[in-house]
Amino acid sequence: MARMSTFPSDDMELTRLLVVSDVGRAREWYENVLGATVYREYGGNSVVLQLLGSWLLLVTGGGPTDDKPTVTMTPPDDPDRVSAELIFRVPDCRGAYETLRGRGAEFLAEPVDSGYEIRAFFRDPDGHLFEISEIAG
Repeated sequence: MARMSTFPSDDMELTRLLVVSDVGRAREWYENVLGATVYREYGGNSVVLQLLGSWLLLVTGGGPTDDKPTVTMTPPDDPDRVSAELIFRVPDCRGAYETLRGRGAEFLAEPVDSGYEIRAFFRDPDGHLFEISEIAG
C-alpha cells in the first residue's frame, strides 16, 4: 500500500547542487572562503557540504543517465550569463566583504549602497555567482 506524503513536510531538507570542474579545488575554496564543513565525500567526484544550516552538493559534470536521459551536467560556460545565484543575507555587508576578500573571494565590485540594500557579488572558482546583501537603514 502506498504511503501518503505531504510535500513539503517538516522532515524534508533542501540541497543545492553545483556542478564544478574540480571537486578538490572547489571543496577547498568552499571550506576556506565560505567556512563550509565537509559532511561526506564520494569517490573524488562529489562532496556534500554543510553551510549555514543548509546542504550544498558539489559534483563534477557528466552526460545523461537513465534517470535524466536528456540532461548534461556542466559547470557554467560563461560566468557573465547567470540563471541562479546563492545569496547570503548579512548584518554588515562591508564587514563580510572584507572578511571574504581576506579569505580569497574575488568580488566583481566593492559593496554598492542602493539606499535600501547594500550588496556585493563574487564568484566561486567555476563562476557560480554569490551575493552578500544587507538591508540598509
